Formats: sequence, structure tokens, C-alpha cells
Amino acid sequence: MSVPKDLRYSEEHEWVKEEGEKVRVGITEFAQSELGDIVFVELPEVGDELEADEPFGSVESVKTVSELYAPLSGKVVEVNEDLEDSPEFVNESPYDKAWMVVVEPSDNSKVNDLMTAEEYEAMIDED
Repeated sequence: MSVPKDLRYSEEHEWVKEEGEKVRVGITEFAQSELGDIVFVELPEVGDELEADEPFGSVESVKTVSELYAPLSGKVVEVNEDLEDSPEFVNESPYDKAWMVVVEPSDNSKVNDLMTAEEYEAMIDED
């Protein structure tokens, strides 16, 4: 199971990659493996405000529909439109092709409140 060391992680299995003043958000390899084959991804619009720990979209697999939870509060500045036509990217490439949104956080320091790769690995090992 891949858990890139340069990312931060939420308890809801989202990953966050810092990119200057913005962050890129997606779901982890662990999350997609638990969900199974992804068939549909619903994401917010550019300009939407996200509230930390609140739902901002969903992923639908052949097994279930699962909500996506915002790891940070902030404004959506970019949405991965490719997932509309190719939701399977979530299964194939959760850390590269399947990023979901880019957010301008209202407080960048909150990134440090998220789990490190080591902390996230410890959490999923307990499951």
C-alpha cells in the first residue's frame, strides 16, 4: 500500500499536497482499495467554499457511495475535470491523475494538524 511521505493525511482518508499557497486534495490508495471500482465522482465547483471535516463531494463505486470530507477549510480554485469522464483514475492513480480539487486554504497552518505519512500508516494498520 503506497503512502507517499511528502503528503499529509486526514482521518477520512484524504491526502493533501502543499503547493505554495494552495493545496491539492485527493483520496488515498487505502480508501480507493476499500471502495473497489470507482464508477462516478462528484466534485464541487470552482469558487465553492469548503469547510474542514464537512462533505464536499462523493465517490461512487460498484459497492457503495462514499462522501469526501474536506481536510481543510478554503476556496476551491481548481477541479479535476478528467474524473468526470475517467473516474477509474481514482483506482489507477490515486496520487497523480486522480487528484480531486485544488484549494486555497483559509489558514495554511492547518496543514500541520493533518497526519504525517507515518501517523496515517499507523492508523490504517489498526483497521
